[in-house]
Amino acid sequence: MTAAIATKTDDTVAAETALLRVTDLAKRFPIREGRVVHAVNGVSFDVAPGEILSLVGESGCGKTTTGRMLVGLHLPSDGSIRFEGREVAGLRGRALKALRRRAQMVFQDPYSSLNPRKTVGAIVAEPLRNFGLARGAERRQRVAETLRAVGLEPDHASRYPHEFSGGQRQRVGIARALVVDPAVLVCDEPVSALDVSVQAQVVNLLRRLSEERGLALVMIAHDLAVVRYMSTRVAVMYLGRIVEIGPKEAVFAAPRHPYTRALIASIPNPDPDVPRPRVAIAGEPPSPADIPAGCPFNTRCPHAVERCRSEAVALVPVETGQRVACHRADEIPALDGRAP
Repeated sequence: MTAAIATKTDDTVAAETALLRVTDLAKRFPIREGRVVHAVNGVSFDVAPGEILSLVGESGCGKTTTGRMLVGLHLPSDGSIRFEGREVAGLRGRALKALRRRAQMVFQDPYSSLNPRKTVGAIVAEPLRNFGLARGAERRQRVAETLRAVGLEPDHASRYPHEFSGGQRQRVGIARALVVDPAVLVCDEPVSALDVSVQAQVVNLLRRLSEERGLALVMIAHDLAVVRYMSTRVAVMYLGRIVEIGPKEAVFAAPRHPYTRALIASIPNPDPDVPRPRVAIAGEPPSPADIPAGCPFNTRCPHAVERCRSEAVALVPVETGQRVACHRADEIPALDGRAP
C-alpha cells in the first residue's frame, strides 16, 4: 500500500480523517504525603494517517508518558484517547490487546528492549504468535519480508541481538513493531542512542515507511534537527502541557511561544558566519508536583507580566498557522533570523 505523507496548512485534523484524537489527556503519579506529580496535564492533539507528529521539549516535560498512554502502557488519569474512532483510554483485556496490534511502540534503547536470549527471528515473530496472525511457513515468510523492509537480510533471523550494531538492533525493534501491520508507531527517542551517521539511516527508514505504508508516526524527540527533517507537525511540551503546536514550517520559521523560541535558538549553527539570535531562559523547570499558577513557564519567561502569574492560559490560534499558549504571543518581537 502506498500513501503520501499528509500535508497541512494548520494544526488541526478533520474529525472524519483523524486516526488518533487526544483530548485533555492527563497523568498523575502519587508520591509521598498525598502529593501527586502532574506528569501530563491537559494535552490535546490529533494525528492523521501518514502524518508525522513530533513531541519535543526538555527531559521531564511529559513526552514519554504521553507516548506510553497512547499505546496503553500507562492508563490516563483523565482525558480521552480516540483511536480509529473508538475510545481506548479505559480499555482492558482483549480490547486493549487489539489496540496494541494497531498502535505499536519503538523504544529508545535498541539493546535493552530486545530479549538477549532470543534470536532476531523469534523476537520479530513473537507479535505474530501473540496476536494469532500467522503460523509455520507463513510466519517465517512474514518475518523475512519485514526484515527486508527495514533493511536487514532474512538470514539475520538466526542471529542474536548482541551480534548486531546499535543501528541494526534498532531496525530489529522497528521490524518487531511493523510485523503486525500497525496504523501508528509511537517512537520514543528512536535515534538518540545511536551514532550520528547511523541516526540518518534510521530516520530515513522511518520516513520511508510512513510514506510507503501511510503509517502515522508520533515521534518523541529532543533533537530538533531530526524533528525538522521528519515532521509534518510539531508539538512543544513544557511541564506536562503543550505550549505551541503547528505545522513544522510555521513552528521553525516563526516560533511564537518564548519557550519554543529558546529551543530553536539553541540549535547549533553549522556556519559561524551566519548570525543567530540568542534567547536565554533562566533557572530550572519547576517541580511537576508544584506547578506554578497561571502560565507554567512564567517563572523562567523574560516576558512574563502579572497576568502571566495569575491567569491560566489556553492554546489559541495565531496568524502563522499554529496555536500558542501565551498571553503575550502577539506582543513579543520576532526572532532576528531563522533556524538552520
